[in-house]
Amino acid sequence: EPRGAGGGRPAEEWDRDLLLDPAWEKQQRKTFTAWCNSHLRKAGTQIENIEEDFRNGLKLMLLLEVISGERLPKPDRGKMRFHKIANVNKALDYIASKGVKLVSIGAEEIVDGNVKMTLGMIWTIILRFAIQDISVEETSAKEGLLLWCQRKTAPYRNVNIQNFHLSWKDGLGLCALIHRHRPDLIDYSKLNKDDPIGNINLAMEIAEKHLDIPKMLDAEDVVNTTRPDERTIMTYVSCYYHAFAGAQKVRLWSKHNWDLCIQCYLVLVALPLPLFQLFVLAMQKKLEDFRDYRRKHKPPKVQEKCQLEINFNTLQTKLRISNRPAFMPSEGKMVSDIAGAWQRLEQAEKGYEEWLLNEIRRLERLEHLAEKFRQKASTHEQWAYGKEQILLQKDYESASLTEVRAMLRKHEAFESDLAAHQDRVEQIAAIAQELNELDYHDAASVNDRCQKICDQWDSLGTLTQKRREALERTEKLLETIDQLHLEFAKRAAPFNNWMEGAMEDLQDMFIVHSIEEIQSLISAHDQFKATLPEADGERQAILSIQNEVEKVIQSYSMRISASNPYSTVTVEEIRTKWEKVKQLVPQRDQSLQEELARQHANERLRRQFAAQANVIGPWIQTKMEEIARSSIEMTGPLEDQMNQLKQYEQNIINYKHNIDKLEGDHQLIQEALVFDNKHTNYTMEHIRVGWELLLTTIARTINEVETQILTRDAKGITQEQMNDFRASFNHFDRDESGNLHSDEFKACLISLGQVGNDLQGEAEFARIMTLVDPNGQGTVTFQSFIDFMTRETADTDTAEQVIASFRILASDKPYILADELRRELPPEQAQYCIKRMPPYTGPGSVPGALDYTSFSSALYGESDL
Repeated sequence: EPRGAGGGRPAEEWDRDLLLDPAWEKQQRKTFTAWCNSHLRKAGTQIENIEEDFRNGLKLMLLLEVISGERLPKPDRGKMRFHKIANVNKALDYIASKGVKLVSIGAEEIVDGNVKMTLGMIWTIILRFAIQDISVEETSAKEGLLLWCQRKTAPYRNVNIQNFHLSWKDGLGLCALIHRHRPDLIDYSKLNKDDPIGNINLAMEIAEKHLDIPKMLDAEDVVNTTRPDERTIMTYVSCYYHAFAGAQKVRLWSKHNWDLCIQCYLVLVALPLPLFQLFVLAMQKKLEDFRDYRRKHKPPKVQEKCQLEINFNTLQTKLRISNRPAFMPSEGKMVSDIAGAWQRLEQAEKGYEEWLLNEIRRLERLEHLAEKFRQKASTHEQWAYGKEQILLQKDYESASLTEVRAMLRKHEAFESDLAAHQDRVEQIAAIAQELNELDYHDAASVNDRCQKICDQWDSLGTLTQKRREALERTEKLLETIDQLHLEFAKRAAPFNNWMEGAMEDLQDMFIVHSIEEIQSLISAHDQFKATLPEADGERQAILSIQNEVEKVIQSYSMRISASNPYSTVTVEEIRTKWEKVKQLVPQRDQSLQEELARQHANERLRRQFAAQANVIGPWIQTKMEEIARSSIEMTGPLEDQMNQLKQYEQNIINYKHNIDKLEGDHQLIQEALVFDNKHTNYTMEHIRVGWELLLTTIARTINEVETQILTRDAKGITQEQMNDFRASFNHFDRDESGNLHSDEFKACLISLGQVGNDLQGEAEFARIMTLVDPNGQGTVTFQSFIDFMTRETADTDTAEQVIASFRILASDKPYILADELRRELPPEQAQYCIKRMPPYTGPGSVPGALDYTSFSSALYGESDL
């Protein structure tokens, strides 16, 4: 099956670990971020958020270039999603080219910031480039790193490295690694096993300051977590291995040569060795003795041997000089005998050295196999601990579909993990067999432990298969229930909305103003009632779905709730709302019929009011027009005008009872809250305003006539003059408003010669306006006009003077032409004269001649023209 880089763990295991213990994600984030930054800082950059900063693939490619020393393909610099995916794929392709099999890690997940996938990818990189190449004796990767840690920490008290999680919780393992290689940096004897946080922080501070290893762990997380994250610890410890790797090689070389020297001494001091196997500790004691021999005992003997040869040669020389016979040592004590014995000693040292090295290697091999068996057995037993109880659980009986599917995925991960541990079980059995073949002294306990592991392995396989079958069976049942729940939710939600909308509509307050509107509501309500049988069928179908769910749960004795996870609508809620709808329908029927009757009554009131208003309104308008016309057209004596107006007034007063009756009808309409009436354009307000205006107009007109009578009598104005004033006033009252506007009054004055059409005339007109319009309203009433005309005529020129003026304009002719008037007079004044001058019929008359003499006489009351 697929395995991660380094062959230590399945590639899928990272995801399973995160599922088992989410707290590991926090530890991995910090450690992996620090590990990446320890390499990225060489390129002058770093990351802050591990799942965000690798999304575009640029820093990921840079990280691989730094740790591998190789150039990757040129990255895409675009910011689009496909550029990011292309960069991440280049990085993943490079990792795969290094023999790493990537499982379930895709570029899309990294670009999307999937933290689990990102952490899994970084772990794969760490395994390949930081752990896989670790090799200690015959082990490599994770096992090699673990063996290295065990070898380095073996002499230290309270340190027992068996794994990469629990064995490091007290921090002594990290301190021991530092002390073993750099005893000058830490005083191991002062460390306290009961201060794990202090130990871990001390080790990380020293490693950061003196070994250039950044802080990658959180001491509190390591100590307070039941089982620290294995990857976090492995990543951090691998940095120690690489930091001490060079020094370790030097020390191994020195130790090897030192052992060779020590073994030579054993030839002299060792007793005859028994043929039984020696334990490694005993062999190490012999090596220690041999070291003392080579350092303390053999060097003096070398000096003695040299001195003995010197003394012998000196003695022989002196004897020759003295002519004495040479000294002859006893048999076996000749210098040559001593040299031969020394040579044999060195040969014996060499032979013994070779035997001792072979024996040490054999013992170390045996001990290594036994330790390897213990480690693998412990690792397996630790992994298998509690697995049988987990597999025997029946937690799926009360789980939801989502939970059962999660259990299935977790179980599949466990099955993959179980298959991956098959190699370990086989390795344990193979090691046990080899230990038996090498006649290991504790083979019985090894065999017993191996048999228990194999029996447990068979049991795990059986339980795993049974749990898978149970989970799959439960999943099918829950899928059936889930489909029913989903069907219920799909149909219950719109049906519930329909019922809520129906209840809202049935209880909705309606405001109508016509029979048509209420009939429209009644028609809509009838249509709604026609849909009730279909709605009842849908209700029964929805309830039957829930009944089916309860039936399945009861039939298979499932310990789960029948509640629907997809819907907040319950069966009881549907039943309650349906009963409410059935109650509201007849209530709505009754309220609609009552409103229909009310609208019929309102319609009768509308028609009754409209019938009268449509008569009264035009009558008032007609009377207003008659009064206005009479004030303009009446030319008889003022007393006759007064009598006619009094008759109008009496007719109006006699019509008052019709207004009162209409007011009564309007009161009824208001009490019925009727605000519109399509049968008439008249409102009561219109009628009131028109009636009041009619009364005001007739009263004002009568008052004006009365005032004219008083003015006439007081100033002696004839009826003809009064009529002439009225004609002049009406002529210039072009809008027939009954008043002269300032421009109309000015035109009249110019035509009468009262003011000129120049600056002086403007000033005179302003003076006159202050007299006739003292309130500054910009209009002149007929009464003001009469007052002004009577006042002004008292001071005007005589008819003869006017005739003399016209004669000058006519160049002494007895007549005047229209063109001469237009040329000499202002337009308004000229037009006034042309219209009123009679034709001239006297001597010398020409076509178009006008009689200005008759006109002037008539203007000043001296003619009947």
